[in-house]
Amino acid sequence: MIVLIATIIFFIGFIGMSVIVIKKIPVLNGLSEVDIVKPGVLSKLKHKIKNNGTVKSFSKELLLQKILSKFRILTLRTDKKTSNLLAKLRQKSLENKKKFSDDYWKRIRGRK
Repeated sequence: MIVLIATIIFFIGFIGMSVIVIKKIPVLNGLSEVDIVKPGVLSKLKHKIKNNGTVKSFSKELLLQKILSKFRILTLRTDKKTSNLLAKLRQKSLENKKKFSDDYWKRIRGRK
């Protein structure tokens, strides 16, 4: 029973598709090959970019300002890190000087 229903649905669908294709054949024959060619993805993307408002207001000076400000931020960050490292090194050297007592050489000479 289920096979019979499935077969009937299959044939009805096949007949429906055939009718649609037969109706569309004259329209398809009337089309030229140039009309069938669709624009590529790249050309669509170019068109969207050109129509975008931000690209129209693009300026080299604004781009240069942004690049230079980012570079300035980067240099300021590195300067901050190097100054912190330098402060840590100075602190360690002070601690090492405190460990080194003034009578160190006297003790060394006294052992000889």
